[in-house]
Amino acid sequence: MSRHIGLITLVVRDYDEAIDWFTRKLGFLLVEDKPLADAKRWVVVIAGDGGARLLLAKADGDEQEASVGNQTGGRVALFLYTDDFANDHEAMMKAGVTFLEEPRHEPYGSVAVFRDLYGNKWDLLELK
Repeated sequence: MSRHIGLITLVVRDYDEAIDWFTRKLGFLLVEDKPLADAKRWVVVIAGDGGARLLLAKADGDEQEASVGNQTGGRVALFLYTDDFANDHEAMMKAGVTFLEEPRHEPYGSVAVFRDLYGNKWDLLELK
């Protein structure tokens, strides 16, 4: 028996702006964009190497809209693993990604917290 988390939902304000940001700023790949009922879409992006995929889900209603950018109560929501921290950090900075701190080199690896286009916190992380 094999099990793994395949998709993680990230609530967004707009499909197209989210696709643009994740593909241009982080270099993610758009792997699915299919229309559903009621102007909804099934939009999936991936970091590129077979890890978990993000389902970009447009907020539907006031409750979901209120969670955009704060889906984990201000904590780091997602962890973007890399095997080349320095190169990815530099490329993301050049692309306009907002980092909340300078890179740190901890016993477990190199890390820096950044925000996505809605304000969700992420770690860019290279483990030792």
